[in-house]
Amino acid sequence: MAKNETKRIKPALLQTDKDCFAAIETLGGYSPINARYEVEALRSMRDDLNGAHEAEAHAIAAAAIARQNAMAREWEFHDLMLGAKDQIVAQFGRDSNEAVAVGLKKKSEYKTRTRKGVAKTEV
Repeated sequence: MAKNETKRIKPALLQTDKDCFAAIETLGGYSPINARYEVEALRSMRDDLNGAHEAEAHAIAAAAIARQNAMAREWEFHDLMLGAKDQIVAQFGRDSNEAVAVGLKKKSEYKTRTRKGVAKTEV
């Protein structure tokens, strides 16, 4: 029946389906030949859909909380590592091999700054 059942249905189309079901519920003489389309079967599927949407919302909220917790732990760890690097520089010095071992550059490896000369203009 559907063209591509791997994509989500647009909310407007889903709302149209829910409105259609509400209209079917009010019909007095609705009795389909195929039992799959009876009001009770439709109601059961609608309830399953609502439950699935609710479970999805809970899972999204839980994922957002987990993501925030992980991000907070990442920043705490990063701040601790920056502090540990500062402690290594304080203990061993900026020009030590220990500073290089933790990913810092030796002070002696930096180029010295050279002053740019002022361009002379000829008159």
